[in-house]
Amino acid sequence: MFDFTAPLRQRFAGLNSGAEFFSLRYVQEAHQHLSVRKNIAEPPSLTRDQGAMLTVRVNGVEAYAATADLSQAGLQRALDQAEALARQIARHALLDLREQPVSSARADYCSPNLNSTFPALADCYELLARESASVPGDSRLVNWQASLGLSTVEQIYLNSAGAELRQAQRFVFPGMSVTAFDGSDSQSRSLGRENFGQQGGVDVIERCGLLGAGAQVADQALQLLLAPNTPSGVRDLLLMPDQMMLQIHESIGHPLEMDRILGDERNYAGTSFIKAQDFGHLQYGSALLNVTFDPAIPEELASYAHDDDGTPAHKQFLIREGVLVRPLGGALSQFRSGLDGVANSRACGWNRAPIDRMANLNIEPGDKSLAQLIGGIEHGILMRTNRSWSIDDARNKFQFGCEWGQLIEHGELKGVVKNPNYRGISAGFWRNLSAVGDASTFQVLGTPNCGKGEPNQVVRVGHASPACVFSQIDVFGGDA
Repeated sequence: MFDFTAPLRQRFAGLNSGAEFFSLRYVQEAHQHLSVRKNIAEPPSLTRDQGAMLTVRVNGVEAYAATADLSQAGLQRALDQAEALARQIARHALLDLREQPVSSARADYCSPNLNSTFPALADCYELLARESASVPGDSRLVNWQASLGLSTVEQIYLNSAGAELRQAQRFVFPGMSVTAFDGSDSQSRSLGRENFGQQGGVDVIERCGLLGAGAQVADQALQLLLAPNTPSGVRDLLLMPDQMMLQIHESIGHPLEMDRILGDERNYAGTSFIKAQDFGHLQYGSALLNVTFDPAIPEELASYAHDDDGTPAHKQFLIREGVLVRPLGGALSQFRSGLDGVANSRACGWNRAPIDRMANLNIEPGDKSLAQLIGGIEHGILMRTNRSWSIDDARNKFQFGCEWGQLIEHGELKGVVKNPNYRGISAGFWRNLSAVGDASTFQVLGTPNCGKGEPNQVVRVGHASPACVFSQIDVFGGDA
C-alpha cells in the first residue's frame, strides 16, 4: 500500500515549471471479474493500469496532460505539454482561476478491512461454483450466473502548494442472477450485480447475501413466470432500496450536477430541469425528503476524505425537508456559479480530468418500519430491483421497470406480479413522497458504472436509502 509514494514524491520534487501552480495525480488500478455460468467457470477478466495526470495553472488558465511514462523524463514531458497548452489557450480563456484556492492538505484514506486478506482466485471460483450448483434442476431455469467483481485502487495527489493526499481502496461487487423460461415468457431475478457494491473485504460478500442465495433467486424467477401481469392504474408505490438507488441516481443525482446545470453536458447526455436560481427556493419534494452528499459511510462506494482536486469532503444536505439547498458542484463549478457545492470533483482514472460527479448520494432515514409502510397503504404495489429505465435529456420525465412486484391491499402484502413499471415527472414524483422508512429499512448500495463526460468517464457511485412510499403513482404492466 502506497509503495510508490517515495519515488513519486522525489520525481515530483524534481519537476521544473514556470506555472504558478501545478499538481500530479497518480492512479494505479487492478480489476478482476469472475463468473460461473450454469456450473461452468468462465475465464477471469484481469486488468491492471497505472499512470499520472499533470495539471498546471498559468496566469489563471488551467490545462492538463496525462502519461503512462512515470519516469522523471516522462513526467516532465507531460508537465511541459500541459504548460504549453495553458499558454496557447490563454487568449481564449473564459475564466481567470488565479483566485481559486488550492489544497495544501496531507492525509491518508483507506477502505475498511483493507489489510484483511481477500480470498485467492481459486477460492473465489469455489464460492461461486457452490452458489451456481445450488440452483435447482428445473427445466424452466435456462440460465444462471454467480459473479464477483473486485477492484483495488491506489491514488496519490501531490501539488506545488505542499499537498499530499493518498487513497487506497478496495471495491467488491458480488452478484447472482437466474432466468426462467416457460416456452412463451421469460423472467429474470437477480441479487447484487449492478445494484450492490461496497468498499471492504470478504465481509461485503456476506452483507450482500450472496452466500446461500442461489435457490432463493431461482425460486423467485419461477414465481414470476407463474405470476399475473401487473395491473395498470394509479396506486401508492412502495420502492425498496435496490430500486430507490436508481430513482435517486437518475431523478436527483444527475439533475443536481452543477456542470450539467451550467450546460456542459448538453451535447452528450442532456441538461437539467434545474436552474441555478432554484437553489434555496425550489420545493423539490415533500417535507419528508432529506438528501445528503455523505462521503463518511465507510463501506459506501464513493466514501473518501478528499476529492480529486484535493477538496476536503464532508456530509452536506442537498435537499432539506424537500427544499433544494445545494448542488453537486466541485471547486471549479462553485467558482463559476458562485454557489456552495460539495467535494465531488472526480475522475475515472489517471488519463481523465476531474469533473462534477455523483459520489455518495443518500436519502436520510425516516421513522417508519417496513410493516408500518405496508400497513399505511390501502391500494398499492411494492417494487424492487431495476431492470429497465428511460428518462429524458433534462432528467425530468421518466419511466422505470422492475424485476419484482407485490400487490398491497388494505395494509397487507399480497401476491407477486410480474413486469411492474411506473412513470412520473421528477419533481412531482418526489413531492408525492408520503412515508420514509426507518434505519431498519436502510441499505447501503451502489453501482460501478455511472457514465458521463466527453470523453466518457465511468465511475463508482454510492446510494444509501430506506424504503419509501409515493402516493398516487401511475403504474402499469408489460402489456401496457
